[in-house]
Amino acid sequence: MQTSQKHQTRVNIHRLYHQPAKDVDQFCLPHIQILENNACSDVGSQGPSVSYQAYKDQIFTLESSTATASFVAYDSPSAISVSSSRSPFSPQGSQSWMSDPHHSPDNTHGSPFSGSSVVDDSNGLKHKLRELEVSLLGPESDIIDSCNCCFTSGAHQAASMAGLNHEQLVDMIPRLDLKEVLIACGQALYDNDMSRVAGLMHVLEKMVSVCGEPLQRLGAYVLEGLRARLESSGSNIYKALKCQEPTSSELMSYMHILFRICPYYKFAYTSANAVIKEVMEYEQRIHIIDFQIAQGTQWMYLIAALSKRPGGPPFIRVTGIDDSQSNHARGGGLSIVGQKLSEFAKSYNVPFEFHDTSVSTSEIQVQNLNICPGEALAVNFPYVLHHMPDESVTISNHRDRLLRLVKSLSPKVVTLVEQESNTNTSPFFSRYIETLDYYTAMFESIDVACPRDDKQRISAEQHCVARDIVNMIACEGQERVERHELLGKWRSRFMMAGFSPYPLSSLVTLAVRDMLKEYNNNYRLVEREGSLYLGWINRAMATSSAWR
Repeated sequence: MQTSQKHQTRVNIHRLYHQPAKDVDQFCLPHIQILENNACSDVGSQGPSVSYQAYKDQIFTLESSTATASFVAYDSPSAISVSSSRSPFSPQGSQSWMSDPHHSPDNTHGSPFSGSSVVDDSNGLKHKLRELEVSLLGPESDIIDSCNCCFTSGAHQAASMAGLNHEQLVDMIPRLDLKEVLIACGQALYDNDMSRVAGLMHVLEKMVSVCGEPLQRLGAYVLEGLRARLESSGSNIYKALKCQEPTSSELMSYMHILFRICPYYKFAYTSANAVIKEVMEYEQRIHIIDFQIAQGTQWMYLIAALSKRPGGPPFIRVTGIDDSQSNHARGGGLSIVGQKLSEFAKSYNVPFEFHDTSVSTSEIQVQNLNICPGEALAVNFPYVLHHMPDESVTISNHRDRLLRLVKSLSPKVVTLVEQESNTNTSPFFSRYIETLDYYTAMFESIDVACPRDDKQRISAEQHCVARDIVNMIACEGQERVERHELLGKWRSRFMMAGFSPYPLSSLVTLAVRDMLKEYNNNYRLVEREGSLYLGWINRAMATSSAWR
């Protein structure tokens, strides 16, 4: 009997993402229409070069233009736009936070003990804090080396260009390595060598393209970030990054493209759903709090799976927290998500309720979450916690405050999925190299799924990825909302909040491996210390873990 039940559980988890497509598609939020695919027809052999409009206009665009002003004035043959959208990992809209007025943009100390606004910023105390952090948390890469070191080694090669002047660099463009030029430009900016920065950026203009190879496409958005960093600081950077936002239907289409061609979203949905289903196997009343509910698609799969439970489905209540981009993409508030999920649950005869908190993640209080006695609680954090400012940004430390609040609710399980990247408290050049390395892998993973001249893919990258890259390069303090941490740091934060790890079972791993069969075989899945690492070739891209 036990063997039979175990087999049934395995089959049910295995099928979490193999429901009939029409069942879920019927309830898409809203119905997704893929835009007509057109190849790039206005691009030369190198593709459109990246350019920059004068800061006084405070607008960047991705439309071609014929400006011919000199580089010194920061004008160029075409202009690049950065959308207000987030990456496939980052659906949350931009937010600003009260920052520590003494916070250094080059704070070299990792979390969770770095950059507190109540700490004197002296070198001696910084050293003591760093020693304390390392003793408690271990080094930055204490779990897995998330960087494949291709950019670290490139930094040494880039140094060979240090003695070349502007004219020599331009003459050498056909023989230059784009990776080395990108590294050299970041290093020059970090060293405050502005004349060299100007020359290297002029060279980069002629080497990057939104229709080119992965590194060329990344280079286009990195160049935009470098220019934004040069041109302004603080709150003015984000104000300078205005652009023409896509319509709701367009943004939904771009997001769906990335959902379809990359497994990053499905990695989060599949792993979290498999854990929740396993933990809640015998619960009759389940309450799920989703801190990044987006379009609610994740819960359709879980509702469908739980509807097949022997003895009948449980009662399910979902509490959703909204964000600005998801609101824009769906064309309205969470009532749309609630209606669609209710209709979907009804079609599967699953008793269901939906609760809309109507407050942002940073403002959540216990009374907003509608906790009811007798319900088994699951909390879901899908690619959202890295947007919460920590002690290096504000004394309020929303990141740890939120974890303590969730712990006070006594959840049966908490699921966490985050990018495996180290950009939170790193100084500029380290963060710059990490951004190059991480997004090179991401663009490579996109590249194998779509032709390089695919306009749908170009639009998806421009509107759903570029903004994050620019934010990490151009912004500091309260304006930098992309603040990723490695799983080792998340582990320390969760344990300090009172959580203990919930090791992921072989059934969860099996569900994710099964999902990955739909994608390129260069994706890797590694289980380590009870958590899952999703990688592209040798680069760890995202992690999934569970806590209780």
